[in-house]
Formats: sequence, C-alpha cells, structure tokens
Amino acid sequence: MFYPDNFETKLGFDKIRTMLKGAVLCPLGSARIDQMKFMTKRSDIEYELALVKEMIEIMQESKTPMPTDGFFDLTEQLKRLRLHGTFLEADDLFNLRRSLGAIIDLVKFFNPKEEEGRKTFPLMKAITTDVMVFPDLCRKIDRTLTPTGEIKDNASPALADIRRQLANTMSSISRLLNNILRSAQSDGIVDKDVTPTMRDGRLVIPILPSNKRKIRGIVHDESATGKTLYVEPAEVVDANNRIRELEGEERQEIIRILTAIANETRPMLPDIMASFDFMATVDFVRAKAKFAERIEATVPQMSNDGSLDWIHAKHPLLFIRYKNEGKASEIVPLDIMLDRRNQRIVLISGPNAGGKSVCLETLGLLQYMLQCGLAIPVAKNSLCSIFDHIFIDIGDEQSIDNDLSTYSSHLQNMKFFVRNATKRTLILIDEFGSGTEPQIGGAIAQALLGKFNESKVNGVITTHFTNLKHFAEETQGIVNGAMLYDRNGLRPLFKLEIGHPGSSFAIEIAHKIGLPQDVIETAKTIVGSDYVNMDKYLQDISRDKRYWEQKRQKIHQQEKDLEERIAKAEEKASELKNKRQEVLQKARDEAAALLKEANSRIERTIKDIKEAQAEREATRSIRKNLETFKEQIVNKAGEKPESKKKAANAKDKQEEVPQRPFLVGDNVRLKGQTTIGQIVSVNGRQCQVAFGMIRTNLDLSRLEHVSRSQIRQEAQNSIVGGIHDPSVSDEIRQRRLNFKHEIDLRGMRADEALSAVTLFIDDAMLLDISQVRILHGTGTGALRQAIRTYLSSLKGSVNFHDEHVQFGGAGVTVVEIL
Repeated sequence: MFYPDNFETKLGFDKIRTMLKGAVLCPLGSARIDQMKFMTKRSDIEYELALVKEMIEIMQESKTPMPTDGFFDLTEQLKRLRLHGTFLEADDLFNLRRSLGAIIDLVKFFNPKEEEGRKTFPLMKAITTDVMVFPDLCRKIDRTLTPTGEIKDNASPALADIRRQLANTMSSISRLLNNILRSAQSDGIVDKDVTPTMRDGRLVIPILPSNKRKIRGIVHDESATGKTLYVEPAEVVDANNRIRELEGEERQEIIRILTAIANETRPMLPDIMASFDFMATVDFVRAKAKFAERIEATVPQMSNDGSLDWIHAKHPLLFIRYKNEGKASEIVPLDIMLDRRNQRIVLISGPNAGGKSVCLETLGLLQYMLQCGLAIPVAKNSLCSIFDHIFIDIGDEQSIDNDLSTYSSHLQNMKFFVRNATKRTLILIDEFGSGTEPQIGGAIAQALLGKFNESKVNGVITTHFTNLKHFAEETQGIVNGAMLYDRNGLRPLFKLEIGHPGSSFAIEIAHKIGLPQDVIETAKTIVGSDYVNMDKYLQDISRDKRYWEQKRQKIHQQEKDLEERIAKAEEKASELKNKRQEVLQKARDEAAALLKEANSRIERTIKDIKEAQAEREATRSIRKNLETFKEQIVNKAGEKPESKKKAANAKDKQEEVPQRPFLVGDNVRLKGQTTIGQIVSVNGRQCQVAFGMIRTNLDLSRLEHVSRSQIRQEAQNSIVGGIHDPSVSDEIRQRRLNFKHEIDLRGMRADEALSAVTLFIDDAMLLDISQVRILHGTGTGALRQAIRTYLSSLKGSVNFHDEHVQFGGAGVTVVEIL
C-alpha cells in the first residue's frame, strides 16, 4: 500500500510511465505499462527484475538483434471476430499476418539451435513454452495477400475473372475517351495539354463552361473557381456504369474471401490472443530495458536481513534532464543506508536548497520503481529491501474545499502514518514539525518521532528543529544526517553525510544574500552566543569529518586496489602452477608411453635376433627396423633445431627478395586476395588489370607479383583439393552483402569525387556487381562531366546513362558493368 492517493504524481512516477510508453513498439506494451503496479511479494519483484536484466543483456551483448518488426495491437479486431459472419478487412488481416510472423521470429530467437552458437536466455525462453505459432494460417494469408497487403488477383477464380473484366473495360473506356479527347482538341473545344481525369470513380474530360454543349454527356463536377467542368461523354456512360457494377462484384468477392479466412481463424482465436499476450510481454520488458539503459540503471541485489544500502543512487528524472543538457557529470549521487536495528530512521538537517527534499524524493521514487519491477540507477553492489507500505508527506496539501491549512494537512497525514505504519513500512516526511509555532510544533514532532521508532518503521525525515536533532542523538534506532555545505564558497554540496546533525547556515546565508550587518548582529545577540557557537562547532565538526572521510575513502580505495592486484597475482600464479603441472604430467605420460614402447620393441628385437640364429641379413634388417623406430621417437619429441634454423633462414631469404617493377603482361593479384589477373596497361602509379573477363583500374601499391611456379602450385592445389579457400569466399560474400549500390558525391571537389568513383567502380567490378548509381547532382555540370569523362575511359568495361527523370534524371548516372 502507498499513501497518499496522488503518490505517483508527487514523486514523478507518472512521468516515468510516460517515458516508458515512449519506448514501446505498439499499444500492447503501453497497456502493460498502464497496468504496472506496486508489488510487495519478493519473488514477483525478483522475477520482473530478472526479466529486465536478461533483456538488457540481449540488447547489449547478443550477436543477433531481437526481432522488433510486426508488433501490432489487434486485440479489439480479434474480439469482434468472435461473432459469426464478421471478418477482418485487408489492412487488419495484413497486420495480423505481420504480427503472427513476428511471434514466430520471437519464438525462434529465444529458442536458438545449437549450431547457431547463440547464448540462451532461460527466463525469456521459458515464456515461449506455451506460445502457439500459426505457420499454416500465415501461408493461407500469404496466398491471399500481396507483400504490400493488397488482395491478390488469384485469391479466387471469380476475383481473377472480375478484375480481368475491369481491366478490359477500363482499357476500352480509356481508348474511347482518348479518341473523343483528340477529336475535341482538333476542333478546339479542349486545350492540347488536357488529359482525362477521375471524378466520383468515373473517367471524365475537363472542358470550359462555354464549350459544355459541344460535347454530349453528363456534367459530374466543376472546379472550385467554376472555370472548369468535368464532363462524362455519353459514349462512355454505359461502360462507366459497367465498371461500377464490376467494382461492386469485386467487393462482394473480396468479402467472401475474407469471411472464409475469418471462419478458419475463429477456432484459433484463444490461442492467437495468448500469443499476442506473449508479444505484449516482450514489448513491455523491452521498454523497461530501454528505459534502464537511458538512465544507466542496474538490477541491485536483495538483502536477506531487510536492510537497505544504496550506493551512488541518482534521481532518474533529474539525471535525464541534466544528461539532455550535457551536464550529467554534475549530478551528485546519494549514498544512504537503513537497517532494522540501529539505523531505522535517518533524520536529515541542513541548509535550505541543500538537497534534503531531493534526497527524500530520490529514495521514494527509486523504491517505488523497484517494487514496480523497474531497474534503478544505483551501483551494482547496492542492497535493496522490500516494503509492504510506502507513506510520504512531501509538499503542501492545504485545501480550501476541505478547510485544511498546511499544518492541518500534515497532522492528517501523521494520523494515518501512526495508525497504519508497521515494521515493514517506509515513511518519508519533509520539513517535519513545520507550519506552526516552533515550540509546540517541535514537541509534537518529537512525540511522533518516538512513536514511529517504537513501531520500528524505516524512514527518512528532514527537519530544522534542534530538539529533534538532540532526540535522534540520544535514541537508539534514529541517527542524524547532514546535507553538506561549503562554508567558504557559501554553496551547498548536495552530499548526505550520516552520523551528525547539520547546520542551517542561516547566518552565512544571510551574509551571502546581503542582509544588513547590524540586523545579523542583532539576531546573534537574540539567540545568544551559545547557540551561535554550537552552530559553528557543528560546522567545524562537519568540515573535519568530511576531511577525514575523504582520507578514509582514499585509503579504502587504495587497499581495495591492492587487494585486487594481489588476488589477480595469486590467480595468475595458481593458473601458471596448474598449467605447469599439466605440462609436466603430460610429458611424464608421454615419456612413460615412449619408454614402454621402446622396451617392448627392444625385447622383440632381441627375440627376433635369437630366433634368426644370428644370420647376418636378418640381423641387419631387424637393426634397421629398430633405427626407424628410433627416428620416429625423435620426431615425436619435436623438430630438430637444425631444421628450424634452415626454415628460418629460407624465410629470411624469401623476405629479402626485392620487389621488381610491374610491367604489361605480369601476373599479379590484390594483396590479401587469391584471384590472379594480368596487367594490361601501366600509367604511372595506376594500371589496368584483367581478372578473366573483368578489367579494372587499380593502384600499383595494392598489387603483388605472382610467379609461374605459384600459379602452377595453386592450380594443382585447386585440382587436388577441389574446393576454394573458405575464408576468401566468406570475405567476398561478406563484402558483397555490405556493398552499397549507390555513392553520393554531391558537395565534393572533382578530384575527390574521381578518387571515390575509381574505388567504387573497382569494388563493384571485383564483387561482380551488375549496376550501380552515382549521385552527382546537376549544378554547373562540371562534376557530372568529369565523372562521365572517367567512365568513358573504361570503354568496353562499363556502359552509363542518365537515371529516369522520376528518380533523379541528369543528376544521377547509372553505370552498368559489363
């Protein structure tokens, strides 16, 4: 339970819902976001957070992106389809097909096959267990609709016949109307540039009102100015009527086809609705993960003892605003801890505009987000707790209608807190005790604070009352906290420090604002030197504690770094030790095996010599076999140093061979490629190379010589192996997939454009691309002429022409590679 009723608005959670809706793919996800509610069962919260964590991992680490096309909300249309005689219009049927296809893709994505080598996400996979897919229905719809969602002509024989009649009738009307139009134009009744047009689904001719009697027919419409009439000649009236009849027949046949599909779909509606529910879940979880990425959120650990320990917590709305303004680094994160024994309630004091209210709102909003199943922006090593109730008293709730003052509204809230708060309640109270006479207000606030402490609630309370600070210092379960303030710079630091009360810095702020010095001195006299000195001592304690806290944190960080280095060193030493033991054990095993085999061979050799009775030839043969075995053992032990040295020397000699100049007729290939070509011509640092039937211009620095022996060796390898190098094949295939068939040169200088075009055409030739487009614009025509001149130099390799006027005309050159 949460309190008050406008809890979400007070903390800004309504804005969080709006941002989440901005990340969904369809209204199905938005509906889930509207249904998202505060949960108190730990297992439910952990499950929702685990889903978000998996989805974040999918978006950040998955090699294959999750399918996101085809998300449509058709729940209302499917509900209407339950009634017999109803059907889905073509657009809705097309969207249903796309959604069913998306569900199939999602189920496949979350259930990868072993050969795909993709990681499995168990929670998302489990959601797909009971999800039904409908490939047969998809095929049925595919036979009925075109890829753009139109009813196919061959959806039924009757529809094909009707559309054929429509086409023939339209064609005859068009021919007849054109004849009438040409005759009217030759008679001067109609302008030369006039063409037939459509009005109310009928073909008509635009004419001047003065000529309407000169063409026999029916006037269907006139222009807004009244200067043009649209006349349907009498000769085509019957044909146009026939078109209307055929269109009606076409609509009836389409309804019959759609109704037949609806009748087949109706028994599957419950399973289809369940599948759409699965798609809504995916959309909902994805939106939560997208929002988590936006606010740099994590899924923290849950504590087992009910304690809360947040490290580097950030207010998400404040973080987004500062991030959009480019000031995300200026956010001061919040560190706060609550437990069930000694630090149940934190009483925060400090200067106004020092961050006390933001601290409350951050704690309340993040806890509510967490229990709604959202990741929150805290450090990964933070600990979170679950509360049954969250009560807040933030802001002014005065109401003229209810005759409530500011203080009365606070007391109403406190009455509700006292009656309903339990040890699993989180209370957040801002400006505790304010709004009335300070002495009695402070006394009531102290009594309430004692009552909350007795109920063992957790909470964070802000105040300026000194009696509450003293009470917190003396009472177990309540601790003081201070919002730090830079006394020298007279600015708040927005950092919470637990363990001591904070000063209001009223005197310093009065100095900064420019209040008259005599007024400030009078105020000091009124409150007395004890109060002024106590406030000063509090500031000094705060400053000293901050200094030593920074020292402590620095030492702690250094110790942590040292521990990490020691752990890494020990892990590496242990790994090396294990590896050494494995190598030694392997060597021992191999040596033992070799020794055993050698002993066995020697014993067999002695036995064979004895059986041969020392015959010379037999003995020599046996010794030879023993020598062969000895060489095998040496080979197993490794390659001889002499052979390694010879190989290294041979490699060095090979690398020392100087690169000879490239000449016409030389066999060459692109560096890193295997296809061999022959140089046709050389022009400075450029040359033309023929790769089979393809010729291309290349820079000499991209080529390397190929000797005849290498050509023979590679030819022999191809004959023996019968296959090509798969790595090269994969590289070419990948380059073809990534190749863009269009290059945009607009805005480039001529020399830059020619260099880019040269590489572009070379790549297209190499990858066997048949046609490419070059966007150069019209402008002065200089860039177009330079490109055309270069393309003309490739005569025999390419043809080129202007693009069609609808797709760019003279501003685009289409190159066909021969």
